[in-house]
Amino acid sequence: MLKTADIIVFVCYFIIVASYGIWIYRRKKKVKETSTDFFLAEGSLTWWAIGASLIASNISAEQFIGMSGGGFKLGLAIAAYEWLAAASLIIVAVFFMPIYLKNRIFTMPQFLKTRYNETVALVMAIFWLFLYVTVNLTSILYLGTLAINNLAGGDNFHTIMIALGFFALLITLGGMKVIGYTDVIQVLVLIIGGLVTSYIALLLVSENLGYGKNVLAGFNALLEKAPEHFKMIFDKPAGTAPKEQVSNYLDLPGISMLVAGMWIANLNYWGCNQYITQRALGADLPTARAGILFAAFLKLMMPLIVVLPGIAAYVLYKNGGLQAEMLTNGEFRSDNAYSAILGFLPTGLKGLSMAALTAAIVASLAGKANSISTIYTLDIYKKYVKKDAADNKLVLIGRLTVVISLILAIIVNWKDSLGIGSEGGFVFIQKYTGYISPAIFAVFLLGFFWKRTTAKAAIAGIIGGVILMVLFDKFLPGWFPETPLYTAFMNAQGVYEIPFLISMGWVFFFTVLLMVIISLLDKKGSKEINALEVDTSMFRVSPGILAAIIVILGILLALYIRFW
Repeated sequence: MLKTADIIVFVCYFIIVASYGIWIYRRKKKVKETSTDFFLAEGSLTWWAIGASLIASNISAEQFIGMSGGGFKLGLAIAAYEWLAAASLIIVAVFFMPIYLKNRIFTMPQFLKTRYNETVALVMAIFWLFLYVTVNLTSILYLGTLAINNLAGGDNFHTIMIALGFFALLITLGGMKVIGYTDVIQVLVLIIGGLVTSYIALLLVSENLGYGKNVLAGFNALLEKAPEHFKMIFDKPAGTAPKEQVSNYLDLPGISMLVAGMWIANLNYWGCNQYITQRALGADLPTARAGILFAAFLKLMMPLIVVLPGIAAYVLYKNGGLQAEMLTNGEFRSDNAYSAILGFLPTGLKGLSMAALTAAIVASLAGKANSISTIYTLDIYKKYVKKDAADNKLVLIGRLTVVISLILAIIVNWKDSLGIGSEGGFVFIQKYTGYISPAIFAVFLLGFFWKRTTAKAAIAGIIGGVILMVLFDKFLPGWFPETPLYTAFMNAQGVYEIPFLISMGWVFFFTVLLMVIISLLDKKGSKEINALEVDTSMFRVSPGILAAIIVILGILLALYIRFW
């Protein structure tokens, strides 16, 4: 339960963020607010604000709760999502961002319209809106509410959910500039609070195992007591493998994921995602690149904040601790790992860590709601509902969209209609986002780098990719459990399942193949191709950017060598 000091710390955080947001909003109100300023904060975000906003929007309940739960269940292997994100951000900074900025792209549907046509843009805009509202926004809100509710005593789930939605609403209504600069405070709070939580977690392990209050001893104890939790690559299970090993491999299928779905998930998320790229689309190229690489540096340290507490909770649980804390309504849930650790923080620090968790949740909710608002307002309302809408009308529609999307997320989560609690938060988001990730990434990648790709091929890729993903996930495992392409394993429910990261890899491959064939056969479409402005000089980087890339890749290589 929270003490008075914890509540004071948390309230101070709320007042500081709200006051800073109001100050930024009033400053920008001195000039006439345009729709571009509201949705993109064009030209007003510095590199450090872009980098901080990328991380604050990305690190949410999905990581704090879902990835800590993954750390409890899977160990450090779940950190592949974070560490390979750093490498993916390098690719986005060097190759994707110059194309967006050179062609004055502000939204992802706009890119599809510019490169293909209106039909492709509309289809994808609808896909994204559905995905962002029904999967991303709702899961962030549900997982965040679950964690804070557990920390606060477990009796105020719906009240906390409404409060989180309202707090996010206040920030989002100020527009992208307010989101970007308040994210600087949010990311500072979540990093400090997250590091404090990891520090306390290691102290708890050290004390519980009889080593006294010694952080280094606590970390060494994790290595000693749970060596399997520090293995980055899982071996493919044999026919007699225990269910736990099979379950782990289904989530993270060893080396296969490094050459298949993991790259698709990361590059699609960081490079083809309105929610993320929006932070950099209003800047010039040097500023955007510096901000993205700053985010890559921060991603390298994220497992220390979001995975380590989960591993610590696992060791404590296996040694008799956290028995009650890992239960929700009498049922064990690995996603309770982070809040279980938070429960042992000293008075005051518990408030700081809850503020860090709230910062992550609210920043992500605000960013996601703003992206939903941007896509609906600029790519649907302005194009198909009221083409001559004035700027102030667009801003109003954008704000109404934010309100409606957050209300919908609360309604869906009221009784956990999507079953997020039973799926496991992080896996739920990755799996259902993965239904359209291969198709989207194929359409973007060929659109970037193969001028011959036609609009018909893009439509076929979007629809065909989703159908293929459903086929690989729901039907092929039962029809053909063992093929040269994949091996299906029996999951905990007794149903054959292909590791979804492997499915994503094959779906991407076949989607690209489908698009190439259709493009080559589409003689009429080849005469109507809208080529982007691309030349090799766009991909050159400055010495400073090159040095940062080398450092990031060096750290990443060292981590994989150490924990392979």
